[in-house]
Amino acid sequence: MPKVSELFTLEYGHSLELNRLDQATGTEAINFVGRAARNNGVTAKVNRVHNLAPAPAGTVSVALGGQGGAGIAFLQPSPYYCGRDVMILTPKTHMSEREILWWVTCISANRYRFGFGRQANRTLKDIMLPNPSETPGWVQDVDFVKSFSESLNQLKKLSQMPPVLAPSSIAGGRSKVCDVFDVSYGTSLELNRLVKNSRGINFVARTAKNNGVTAKVDIPQGVEPITSECLSVAVSGSVLETFVQREPFITGFHIMVLRPREPMSTEELMFYAACMRANQSRYSYGRQANRTLKDLLIPSRESVPGWVFGTFIRVSDKLIERACS
Repeated sequence: MPKVSELFTLEYGHSLELNRLDQATGTEAINFVGRAARNNGVTAKVNRVHNLAPAPAGTVSVALGGQGGAGIAFLQPSPYYCGRDVMILTPKTHMSEREILWWVTCISANRYRFGFGRQANRTLKDIMLPNPSETPGWVQDVDFVKSFSESLNQLKKLSQMPPVLAPSSIAGGRSKVCDVFDVSYGTSLELNRLVKNSRGINFVARTAKNNGVTAKVDIPQGVEPITSECLSVAVSGSVLETFVQREPFITGFHIMVLRPREPMSTEELMFYAACMRANQSRYSYGRQANRTLKDLLIPSRESVPGWVFGTFIRVSDKLIERACS
């Protein structure tokens, strides 16, 4: 079992402070990678810093500290600058993108070691990784790549053309959640009283992972499954973790279901799921969203930007190109 330092060269990032940089949005803007656990660690785009070269694309960023982000690794597909407490890992030998993603997954699986405020500064290099000879076959399996491409081609069929009057960015119109969606509680069942079945129906709980699905179960007698094409929202636990549900499902306690009042594409639903999560900061310190969810303000239908539509096509094409390269 090799250590991280045997597969990668480790060096500290730029240790820049975002509030001292000029944020930018143009094509020449550089990603700024902080200690965030989402969005590939990218928290902003900034102008190039004079006499400071960005970290190269194809390297791995690892957050060394920060609440919720310590120990999380990301493969960076574009040049980037780093905030404080971010380590840059460069492969010592040539690795395909899929191989690097495998090691990124293995490194991130050790994040539990850095709970309770512990940092990864000294110990990251010594984390033990799986033996390279035991790397799963799908990392290099051509048939897997082919199947992956076929799945993405199916995903592309869910894309839709933007409305003629769609704005180029999120417009200023806002509506309450209850004006855009019908808000209702889920089925409020207890998983330990259900029969698990790998071929059963999805059970959606308050987790922040796996699209909210924690198990597959048999449908209890007398319970009507919730139909698909809606959003599930955790109103306690992982508050405001929101997911698009494209299959029938049942839920645990404290899950609300948001069903569009008017027909929406899957891309629009994913946009609104992101809008819901953007309100998570309102529910720190144990606050729940049971009563206030329906009154949260989100972009109105006419404020949904044009770039939301066609996203599946653009992203799928890029992934297929990378997988086959």
